Amino acid sequence: MSPEPLPIAAKARRPARGLAHDLVADLTHRIQAGELLPGDKLPTESEIVRERGVSRTVVREAISRLQAAGLVETRHGIGSFVLAPASAPHGSLRIDPATLHTVRDIISILELRIALETESASLAAIRRSDAHLEEMRAALDDFQAAVGNQGNCVGADIRFHLAIAKATGNPHFSDFMKHLGEAIIPRARVNTARLVGDDFAAYLYRVNREHEDIYNAIRRQDTEAARAAMRTHLSNSRERLVRVQEEAERPPA
Repeated sequence: MSPEPLPIAAKARRPARGLAHDLVADLTHRIQAGELLPGDKLPTESEIVRERGVSRTVVREAISRLQAAGLVETRHGIGSFVLAPASAPHGSLRIDPATLHTVRDIISILELRIALETESASLAAIRRSDAHLEEMRAALDDFQAAVGNQGNCVGADIRFHLAIAKATGNPHFSDFMKHLGEAIIPRARVNTARLVGDDFAAYLYRVNREHEDIYNAIRRQDTEAARAAMRTHLSNSRERLVRVQEEAERPPA
């Protein structure tokens, strides 16, 4: 009989949710419960800092994640506003990020992303505008800053992949990415670096180099290089998780 899929918490008990994650969960609940309606302005950064007792970095990370999930939009110099929920036609995408409970589940999503995002990167290389490149560059700069300051860079990671999806000019790519939200970033669900024995900071620097390779290929409008760089990036994530799963399924000596 084949072994049961490895629960994410099987290798090591997950730590308490981060402050940014808690803030995202709270604001998401208020939006979904109708306490915050489409068009409503979120509390200001200063108000959230004062009310929740968190840092501005935590607030910015949370807002970044809400943007990536398509729940809010930020208007420069004005504030962040709740977006109307996207309508979902009958028979639409049925992947529920909330059901991704095991390492095997995340591997399956990565395999799907490899198929979709390699083509997304190729199309982005053809169709990207200067504004798209600026959005990608800003996400990469935020990622690098978060790594250097030992901050949470999940939001910046999501924004980078979403910016590439937008650059395809095909809204279905970005709709798919927004639907998955944090589920597109494996380390938002499981610390893969720790599970395979990697130094976490070194792991994030490698991820950032892979991102830079994707960005530079798209900037040069090199479709084949963009496709290859994206495949390498996502395949590396998949292989790390495969090693975790195989280790868990290996019978005891």
